[in-house]
Amino acid sequence: MKFTQNLTSRQGLLKALTLAFLVLASVMPPTLANESEKATFNSTTTLQTILTSSHRSVANRNRDKYRHPAQTLEFFGLRPNMTVVELWPGSGWYTEILAPFLAAKGQLIVTNLAPSTSKPALAFQEKLAANPEVFGKVKVAQINPPNELTLAPDNSVDLVVTFRNIHNWVKAGYDEQVYAAAYKALKPGGILGVEEHRGKPGISLQESIKTGYMSLDGVIAAVEKAGFKLVGKSEINANPKDTKDYPGGVWTLPPTLSQGQKDRQRFLTIGESDRMTLKFVKPKAS
Repeated sequence: MKFTQNLTSRQGLLKALTLAFLVLASVMPPTLANESEKATFNSTTTLQTILTSSHRSVANRNRDKYRHPAQTLEFFGLRPNMTVVELWPGSGWYTEILAPFLAAKGQLIVTNLAPSTSKPALAFQEKLAANPEVFGKVKVAQINPPNELTLAPDNSVDLVVTFRNIHNWVKAGYDEQVYAAAYKALKPGGILGVEEHRGKPGISLQESIKTGYMSLDGVIAAVEKAGFKLVGKSEINANPKDTKDYPGGVWTLPPTLSQGQKDRQRFLTIGESDRMTLKFVKPKAS
C-alpha cells in the first residue's frame, strides 16, 4: 500500500512539473524559447530572406504590402557592398532590413538625435543595442539639426535614403540643410533615394505642412537646387485609393489612424498613403 501511494504521489508530481513547464514555455519570449530560431545573416543573404526573417515583427511584415521595401531598395540601386546613410530612421522599420543586408560587405549609418533629448531617440538607440545580431555593425551619426548635420566624411557614401521625412523637414524649416548634408557626404555619382507622401498637383506649401502631403514638383525642385539631378521616378509606392482629403491629413491613414475608431475600416481599406519614389544622383565632376 505504501509503495502504491508513493508511486501515485510521484506520478502526480511529474504531471504537475510537466504542466508547469508547458505553461512557462507558452509565455517565454520566442528568442528564449528557441535560441536556434535566431536570425542569422551572411554575405549571401537576400532582401527576400530578410523580409521573412524572425527578427521582424508580424506588424512590420504586414506593412510590406504598402511599402514594397525590396522593390524600393532595388530601384535605388542598393548593393550589399555599399556604404548607406538612412536619414531619420524613426522606429527603425527600414533599419531592420538595411542593417542585415549590409552587415557582411557594406556599412549602414543611421542618424539619431542625442538619446537624452527625446524618448523616440532613446527608444531607437535601445533597439539597436538590444539586438547585436542584427544591428551590431550599424554606426550612428548623432545630429542636432539644423546646425549639426554631419552624416559621414565628405564624398564617402554610396547611397543616402529617406522614407517619409521631407514633410517634417519642411515644417521644421531645415530641409535645405539636410539636402546639403546628403550631397556633401555622397561620392560623386552617389544616389539619394526619396520616398515621400505625394500631394495633389498644385498643393501649396502651407497645405503640405498641414496635411503631410508634399508637391512632387516642389520636392524635385528643392532637391535639384541642392545640386542633385533627378534620374528616375517609380510608381512602386503609388496608391490610387488615397483621396488625400482627410480631416487629419496623411496621419488619418494607417499606420497612425489618427481618427481612432471613426471610419477606421474605411481608412484600413485605403491603406497607407500614395507616395512618390524618386532617385537622384550627385553628378560626377566633368
